[in-house]
Amino acid sequence: MTEANNLLALLQRPLEPTFLPKNDGKTVIDVPDDFLTDRYRPIGAELQSRFSGDAEQRIPVRTSAPPDLSFAASIDRRGGFSLFVEKHREAAAALITLFIAQPDIPTLMSVATYSRDRLNPVLFQYALAVAIQHRPDTKNVNIPSIVSLFPDQFVDPAVFPKLREEGSVVQQASRMVIDIPPNYTASDREEEQRLAYFREDIGVNMHHWHWHLVYPGDGPDAVVRKDRRGELFYYMHSQLIARYNNERFCNRLARVRALSNLREPIPEAYFPKMIRSSNARSYPGRHANIALQDVNRVDNSTIVQVNDLERWRDRILEAIDQGFVLDTNGTRIPLDETRGIDILGDILESSSLTPNRRLYGSLHNMGHNVIAYIHDPDYRYLEDYGVMGDVTTAMRDPIFYRWHGMIDQVFRRFKDQLTPYTSSQLSFPGVTVSSVGVQLTRANTPPNTLLSYWQRSQVDLASGLDFGPEGNVFASFTHLQHAPFMFRVQVNNDTGAVRKGTLRIWLAPKVDERGTPLSFKEQRLYFIEMDTSTVTLNPGANTIVRRSDQSSVTIPYERTFRAVGTSSTPTNANALAQFRFCGCGWPQHMLIPKGATGDGVQFDIFAMVSDYTIDAVNQTQDPAAPCDDAHSFCGLRDKLYPDTRAMGYPFDRSTEATVETLQDFVSPNANMGTGTIRVRFSNTVIART
Repeated sequence: MTEANNLLALLQRPLEPTFLPKNDGKTVIDVPDDFLTDRYRPIGAELQSRFSGDAEQRIPVRTSAPPDLSFAASIDRRGGFSLFVEKHREAAAALITLFIAQPDIPTLMSVATYSRDRLNPVLFQYALAVAIQHRPDTKNVNIPSIVSLFPDQFVDPAVFPKLREEGSVVQQASRMVIDIPPNYTASDREEEQRLAYFREDIGVNMHHWHWHLVYPGDGPDAVVRKDRRGELFYYMHSQLIARYNNERFCNRLARVRALSNLREPIPEAYFPKMIRSSNARSYPGRHANIALQDVNRVDNSTIVQVNDLERWRDRILEAIDQGFVLDTNGTRIPLDETRGIDILGDILESSSLTPNRRLYGSLHNMGHNVIAYIHDPDYRYLEDYGVMGDVTTAMRDPIFYRWHGMIDQVFRRFKDQLTPYTSSQLSFPGVTVSSVGVQLTRANTPPNTLLSYWQRSQVDLASGLDFGPEGNVFASFTHLQHAPFMFRVQVNNDTGAVRKGTLRIWLAPKVDERGTPLSFKEQRLYFIEMDTSTVTLNPGANTIVRRSDQSSVTIPYERTFRAVGTSSTPTNANALAQFRFCGCGWPQHMLIPKGATGDGVQFDIFAMVSDYTIDAVNQTQDPAAPCDDAHSFCGLRDKLYPDTRAMGYPFDRSTEATVETLQDFVSPNANMGTGTIRVRFSNTVIART
């Protein structure tokens, strides 16, 4: 391991003392005696010799002055940590600042080693991961998958005793894979359980965690202030809602009903069946028909009333209608079509970039808290937050999509007040899209038909089993998957010269859950981005082929579920470059909607080629740079967002009243084309090879 990669040893088995072996017992961190906690300092010499005998690598840690960690003293080491709780966010920001401020890697290793055994493990892991990804001397270090480190936040707890038994009794070569049952949170009597494969998908929830890791809401300004951060907050979550609605239509369920009325009882119940490994307490469930209540939590100083949420929402809506927001000095900041959505994203979240938190509050974060504490708002029963209180678990709950549906409505209020795109903003003179479709990569398959099915995959959970067995302990889980396919777009360039364009491919449902055709006004809200790429158009006819695994939205399975330890790191230079950091992105296995059995579900596929000279961002381009393959949701690392157009273009704005169908939208613009595709679902399980 390199000096920077030594930091990864601190992430493994987060509740174990730092002096215990890492990397399957092959690595030992030489913790200075005065860094040991009070429990272990009297027997430090015995411990160091007892656990380091078989180590192949020793990581030295220099002695340094202990850092002041008083900012995190109120966060219980064995309790929950939430990025939605203001006190926790402040502690995380202070810890990130502390880690980034260290002058070199050995000093960071020293400070982090001292901090690890004294802080809440989720707080520590989050802050160290953010710091590693943003320090210039560590930014190429691979951050392992959080499912490997905190499997309790993703996995049915019933499998953990089986994993420990298998790992303790059976030798490495003979260990069996323990199966995580699908749909373990409710029976089919609950209709929302039809969407459990989406809401509880490990990769989907890891995407939400990793996005917030790349785009922390608080911390050093250089870490938080990324290009178009607020707009990305809007767009990524808006696409989540659109994708969820596509899945609902496939499963004959009505679209998400936004949580606009904060006073009415919430009919959706949710019982997560999850246990926090840090304190062996379950994530509380939520019964049906409970109403939101004012929160006054003495355990973490979270105080918020339901009318606070209503007041903040109304102030933001008023600002949208007025066309400006006020900063803390009373200065008007215009909400124009260029920066307005970005400013609103910072306000709605709210990140440290919000221009006036006192006036506009913290609608998104505090809404999560009010829902997360609905079962025990005043700490009367000493219960911790529910799944909505954690970015790693929030997407499991059906109420997440209703809450973010309301947040999305606020953003849409702004977008719908913008002037519809003009012909010049949509057209690309001389360029014509003559056809768009899809084709499975398998030979002799019909065009424009995609296949989805269940796949059983494996993940190594050993690094998250504190005080558990050495070596690998695998669990299998079942998730949605699709057969590999290609997008195929025919484009004519009649300009007589080579032109560059941006190819944008979208997918949208044709009908709702009842089979009723969607008007374009409705359908526009459900378009999901499939791929955006730069293309070179030679004079005449061009056939553009893009593989599904090249999507600008997704990352492959291997990076979504990247493992812990040196043995899992690629040795090939190009593979290693892609492996590092690039954990942010929608999981490839969830690229297309599930569809349905039998004849499947029909979708409109849309392709557009826009003028690259207008789209291009003036920055240094490195075609070999890693982490650029999921830029639609995650941007480019250390660079500007690679597209001058608004995120969601061309469907982010309303259209003229005369546009009633998708064909009405496409017909005036030769650089657009549509087609019909079908997604057929096979209710079979295929093991990943």
